[in-house]
Order: sequence, then C-alpha cells, then structure tokens
Amino acid sequence: MALTFANKVTVGRILIVPFFIATVMYISPQHQYLRWAALGLFMAAVISDIIDGYIARTRGQKTKAGAILDPLADKMLLISAFICLYIRRENFAAIHFPLWFVVAIISRDVILLLGSMIIRLTTGKLEIEANRSGKFTAFLQIVCVLGVLLQLAFTRYLWYVAVVATFFSGVIYIKEGIKALNEST
Repeated sequence: MALTFANKVTVGRILIVPFFIATVMYISPQHQYLRWAALGLFMAAVISDIIDGYIARTRGQKTKAGAILDPLADKMLLISAFICLYIRRENFAAIHFPLWFVVAIISRDVILLLGSMIIRLTTGKLEIEANRSGKFTAFLQIVCVLGVLLQLAFTRYLWYVAVVATFFSGVIYIKEGIKALNEST
C-alpha cells in the first residue's frame, strides 16, 4: 500500500531533522543567521506535525505506519533539539538548556521506549495513543526549544513547568502501560 498524504507529511518531517541538526551544530557568533534557519526548520516541522495529524483525523488517513512514524518524528525532532542546543550552548550564551533539563526530558522518553518494548514483547502488540498530558508536555517542550532559539528570558522559568509536566505525563503513560500488561495476562 502506498503512503497516505498524511504519512508523506510525516516522512517530510523526519527528513527535516538532519537539516535542523546540521543547522544548529553550525551556529556560531559569525553565523547567527543559522539560528534563524534552525528556527524556520523547527517551525516547519512543528507545523507539519499539526497538518499531518489534522489530515489523518479528518480524511480517514490513520494508518499503522502513521501510528509509528508520527511519534518517531516527534521524538527525533525534540530529542535532537535538546541535545544539539545543549551541546552548542556556548552559542546561546544568555539562554541555553541546563544539563538537568535535557537529562530529565530524555530519561522519560527512554523509560517510555523501554516500557513500550516490554509491552510489545510480552503482549505481541502495542497500540500507542497520545493522551492530553503527553500532548501538553510536547507543547511545553516545543515552546522551550523556541524560547532558546529566540533567546526569550521567560524560557528559564518554563523549564521547570516542562519538567514537572514531563514527569506527570511519564507517570500516566507508565500506569497505562502497566494496565495494558495486566490486561494481557
């Protein structure tokens, strides 16, 4: 079966990630225009996420491939943004991610990935559905990345809100995972 339009948009978002990474990694005091290019690529990816979700829901284009590719694209974009912006923090002198923030965000995703693998291996299936807390957390994380790219002072305060939301959404996903494991036995 060919990819749906929504899936093609998701694949496009995945293809943006390496360009975003390269752009962030080459930002320097002499090449500040690359910060704006990174911002444009990041925004293109975020907007394409909104578009592919809307198309999938309204045009009946929800697929198994999309259920896997969409969260994969989201995680690729956000995790690469956190890591790259942390690595290149000297080029974001005023506002840059602290290590504790990056570790907290990525740790939750690693824990959820391992939990998903356990569920898949144990039950033979895995149905991932984003919940409101996960969507809110992703929104906060996106705003944090935008805040660093734009060097917005309030971003420092938002890190705490994002980490708390990340923690609570992780707990909710873990509870759902445990429930799925219990129902399979």
